[in-house]
Amino acid sequence: MGIGIYLKEIGRGKEGARALSRVQACDLWGQLLDGSVTDLEIGAFCLAMRIKGETPEEMAGFLDATTARLHRVPASDQPVIVIPSYNGARKLPGLTPLLALLLARQGLPVLIHGVATENTRVFTADVLAALDIAPCTAVGPVAPGTVAFLPTALLHPGLQRLLDVRRVVNLRNSAHSLVKLMNPCAGASLLVTSYTHPEYAESMAATLALTQANALLLRGTEGEAVADARRMPKMQGFIHGQSVVLQEHQAGPLHDLPALPTAIDVESTAHYIREVLEGRLPVPGPIAQQIHHIAHLVHTMELNR
Repeated sequence: MGIGIYLKEIGRGKEGARALSRVQACDLWGQLLDGSVTDLEIGAFCLAMRIKGETPEEMAGFLDATTARLHRVPASDQPVIVIPSYNGARKLPGLTPLLALLLARQGLPVLIHGVATENTRVFTADVLAALDIAPCTAVGPVAPGTVAFLPTALLHPGLQRLLDVRRVVNLRNSAHSLVKLMNPCAGASLLVTSYTHPEYAESMAATLALTQANALLLRGTEGEAVADARRMPKMQGFIHGQSVVLQEHQAGPLHDLPALPTAIDVESTAHYIREVLEGRLPVPGPIAQQIHHIAHLVHTMELNR
């Protein structure tokens, strides 16, 4: 079945559009990933969903289709920490590499997947390269105590093509929402992900529950899944889809601000991360607390295995 019948349902505008079932969404997204539709149909889908917005059932269907087609990362001896990184730094330093390296210091295998989705931000892969961590050239296992960066195209070229649509139409599409919920690991793993706007907190939480995910969800820094170094965000944990609030949002004025770099370029960010890793600067409190909650979730997962 072509996707025209689905476009008829989702393309009726914000008020008239009808949601797809999980099965229908899986079929539609599979066709997009497989490249069996035209560029015109891809553009129609992206714009229709941009106006309508994805339901948790639809996003679960998109994830079903994606997971069935991914080049999966083999299981590790320990649960793999999975961190999507697609937003990059715009105003604040991008500290996703710091989070990953601090987790690896605890002996955890850490997988970051991502790609640069625009040209005006500083992306995680570039900061990791400045820290002597090159992108993977093939999908393989992640050793405990190490950080691996896996470009999205290695996981599935069709998904990369959908992300690249943004460079043509200058709008995000469902692929940008999906990759933040995507876990490419075949074995035990914990997804660390974030939302940018409060309305996404509910929809992402509902999708994590629906897909019975193991995850940590927080309001990240400029869309990256690392806690804001200046203020403690709310953090929500999921074990097999069951949710618990691990950390409440810090309200009120800020008093003790960390000594963050004023520049966000690659070298300034990498230098700051080295200073923290070598103990010359302290780990920002919110990031330290995020690591504590991740370790707690991993321990809970291992108890339940």
